[in-house]
Amino acid sequence: MTGLILVIFLGALEQTIVGVAAPAILTDLRGLELIAWLVAAYLIAATVATPIYGRLSDMYGRRAVLTFSILLFFFASTGCALAQTMPQLVAFRVLQGLGGGGLISVAQAAIADVVPLRERGRYQGYISGVFAFSSLAGPLVGGYLTHYLSWRWIFWINLPLALIALMVVRHALRHLPVKRAVHRIDYVGAALFTVALTAFLIPVTRAGQGVAIIAPSNIGMLALALAGFAVFVRRERRVAEPLIPLSLLRNRTVAICCATLFICFFQFISLAVLVPLQLQLQGFATAEQAALRLLPLTLSIPFGAFAAGRLMSRSGRYKALQLGGALAASAGTFALAFSSADGAAALLALVVLGVGVGFQFPTSLVATQNAVPPQQIGIATALTSLSRMLGGAVGVAVLTTVLLASLRGMTTENLSIEMLMALAATHADIRQATGDAFFRLYIIAATVSLLSPLLLFTLREQELRGRAGVAHADEADSK
Repeated sequence: MTGLILVIFLGALEQTIVGVAAPAILTDLRGLELIAWLVAAYLIAATVATPIYGRLSDMYGRRAVLTFSILLFFFASTGCALAQTMPQLVAFRVLQGLGGGGLISVAQAAIADVVPLRERGRYQGYISGVFAFSSLAGPLVGGYLTHYLSWRWIFWINLPLALIALMVVRHALRHLPVKRAVHRIDYVGAALFTVALTAFLIPVTRAGQGVAIIAPSNIGMLALALAGFAVFVRRERRVAEPLIPLSLLRNRTVAICCATLFICFFQFISLAVLVPLQLQLQGFATAEQAALRLLPLTLSIPFGAFAAGRLMSRSGRYKALQLGGALAASAGTFALAFSSADGAAALLALVVLGVGVGFQFPTSLVATQNAVPPQQIGIATALTSLSRMLGGAVGVAVLTTVLLASLRGMTTENLSIEMLMALAATHADIRQATGDAFFRLYIIAATVSLLSPLLLFTLREQELRGRAGVAHADEADSK
């Protein structure tokens, strides 16, 4: 667990640590037109790679695939630290994302191999805590390293952590059984999925950066994505060993849990970005103070995940916990919309939201793993990771697009966020208009979150396989 948690921490940390160093990177390497892709390149590559790693780990074993992921992440991090131009840095970020996509999904699948289902909720609570901690530590660590050393140290720090994780994982997972059967990899399906998903995520990400979604280049990419997904689905129905078994998506439990995780991360990642931005735009806090104001959210998530994991391990049930978490997350987001950003009510709303989000993390994952046979746990786990990443990417892009449109409507000039912050500091009407823009954002996020309880009401609960404290018997029970 120590090695696997460190692996997951590495993959999650890279999603947030780079953003705070972007100005320093731009000053050193120039390339303003590529600065937005420092985060997007990693996220897109990791999202594309996630289901592929899940399939490979089911075929060749968690230890071998996880070793490859860590090594790729290690060498890509070295390339990022040594990059001399922005195109080089973005290219290595793509490679880093390809490694990072396997870190999280394969590590979670490895946990499923060694922990019985009835106990898995407790361990997934720890994993949820790692995600929450990385979302907080990323900007703080990145800021301190960039300020006191150099932006290159946000990549150098990965090397010793990756080596430690590699040694621990290689030793701890050496006894995991590996089936020595002959398999075929659907390379054509993998290429189709990569092209289609990349073509979808690129315009979504660009929209969040201010490029109109109806721009000809975005329309062309979305058309390519639609065609790519259509061809991919048709192929997966015919190939003997599909990359993503479509039967998993016909499994009601898997489909509902993946949808709720998508919505959950739509909220969590978006608000983790937007709440500090609101505090700064309205002049309530500096960047450092805004990060501290986010603590109620980031600390309540692991608390909720730990509590839900414990309750699920004892009862063998998950639906009530999922439903309660979804309702709490919606209530917290609605409360945030009607609270002053710098008031105590907003802090309480973030706590409610965080507990609700935490309740959904381990329950949705374990419910998905419980609904599939043991030989498909890897790809099912990868689908949950894919859902989370997609939710975060789409949520940030959509809500940031709405925010930018609202803020730019305040003046006839095409102002940057930095200029708007300066205006808000001296103009009360700008601060009020900014508050109205964020009110609309929170209402949109809360409305979207209401889809989760509606879906969960239709979920048919299955009691978790096995008994607490029995390692592998529950997997045999499912056959």
